[in-house]
Amino acid sequence: MNKPTPIYFDGGCRPNPGPIETATVIRGVADIRRGPGSGDNEDAEWTALLHALERAAAEGLSDIVLLGDSLSVIRQASGRQTVRRPWLDRFRAATRGFDQVRLRHVGRKRNLAGIALEKMHRGP
Repeated sequence: MNKPTPIYFDGGCRPNPGPIETATVIRGVADIRRGPGSGDNEDAEWTALLHALERAAAEGLSDIVLLGDSLSVIRQASGRQTVRRPWLDRFRAATRGFDQVRLRHVGRKRNLAGIALEKMHRGP
């Protein structure tokens, strides 16, 4: 049996609200996107979660663990907290092609995607 592939995700916007940026990390490879719309930090986290699913699908992954530092978005996507926006429907539609999708909260300091975004802002 194969182990699930961990996928780190993080999103943010500067200023808040403002232009969204997202990062995902799969197998040590970061993918950062700037400007996939505007919104607040929660919109950015949801956009990053969908970005992670898009990358996983493009890589042909079937069993994944989505790791993010937004406890609110993890709870909403897991159905444990109310969502006021159409994010949950978009998330559920995006997960249909996978055999298994798990959601896990990780601390900010352990979120490789958040670290990638931070490095982008600091520069080399």
